[in-house]
Amino acid sequence: MSIQSLQELGKEAQTLATGKVIPILPAPTETAAESEVARVMQICNACRYCEGFCAVFPAMTRRLEFGKADVHYLANLCHNCGACLHACQYAPPHEFGINIPKAMAEVRGQTYADYAWPPAMGKLYQKNGLTLSLALVAGLFLFLALAVAAQGGPSQLWNGNLGNNFYNLFPHNLLVGIFAPVFLFVVFALFMGVRRFWQDVKPATSNVDVSGPAAAEATHDVLRLKYLDGGHGDGCHNEDDEYTLKRRRFHHLTFYGFMLCFAATGLATVYHYVFDLPAPYELPSLPKILGALGGVSLMIGTAGLWMLNRARHPLHGDARQKPMDLGFIALLFLVAASGLALWLGRATPALALLLCLHLGAVIALFATLPYGKFAHGVFRTAALLRHNTEKREPSPIGLGAD
Repeated sequence: MSIQSLQELGKEAQTLATGKVIPILPAPTETAAESEVARVMQICNACRYCEGFCAVFPAMTRRLEFGKADVHYLANLCHNCGACLHACQYAPPHEFGINIPKAMAEVRGQTYADYAWPPAMGKLYQKNGLTLSLALVAGLFLFLALAVAAQGGPSQLWNGNLGNNFYNLFPHNLLVGIFAPVFLFVVFALFMGVRRFWQDVKPATSNVDVSGPAAAEATHDVLRLKYLDGGHGDGCHNEDDEYTLKRRRFHHLTFYGFMLCFAATGLATVYHYVFDLPAPYELPSLPKILGALGGVSLMIGTAGLWMLNRARHPLHGDARQKPMDLGFIALLFLVAASGLALWLGRATPALALLLCLHLGAVIALFATLPYGKFAHGVFRTAALLRHNTEKREPSPIGLGAD
């Protein structure tokens, strides 16, 4: 160690002995939100009371500085459960003002916009709120209803002679021509966004490729929503200091409900093209069973998440992102509710209107997927893959090893 370094350590020791606080200088960052995460992580790295709460804190102990890539990685690793805020002795109104959920949420919202593809679409994250989502559904519903009326006259919108086959209104090939390009664009846009994120955070997380065991553990963590248990299995917080598993359970109902609906659509595609069994399907066919279970699960899950989001503690997360959160929840609920209503009303004169509403909700949902709250699942999965890879490597600082 050089004489200059020894002198600097001596000055710091003298400063601490007099009771003065040595300012923490974080690694270079670009925005105020990133600087705030770097600041609170430096303080948390000295305290470490929350080390067992979630993946963020073990990842934190492997770092002495928190640059831009580290901050983006940690922010997307955070599940916003709120446990660290309620346990923190330095939380507001303490002068340190440590609020991990809010700081991480602000950076997460920034990363969704920064990594959006194409880049010009990143601004949609700031505008994709509840009002915009519902307005988009209403606009698409009106467009589709006018298309039906133009084809068969206004009476076509309330017609009891259509039977229960919605292909009488929109042929199968037309629906494929509408949804296939939208779906492919969504997949490609999300892939391009998370690819850029991965390229940035990989060098900051050991730069090692993902192994089979790391991928298996990350998949397990994602499917169980492991880090919504508060680190002890009793759950996290919502509106107060009480532990609750409601967020975890409603997230599970929403996630698996969405996957069941997606599986029903995929299986129906196989039925149509492989087995030459076109829709509509009735019980007890497997596509209908999966779709019904998925729709009910999705409605319950999104209704619960809406209730929890509205009641959430104001210090949790970023209030500016609440319209985006509620917009995504509303779209998911509307897709599930309109789908079930279409099934129940398929033999009534309301078939055309219900079909237009359901198709409008589905198109609106998929069109906004790359630029709304859905992105959090994709980026968080990528962060968990890097975490489960990084923690298998030796600690780069030799301290606080996993």
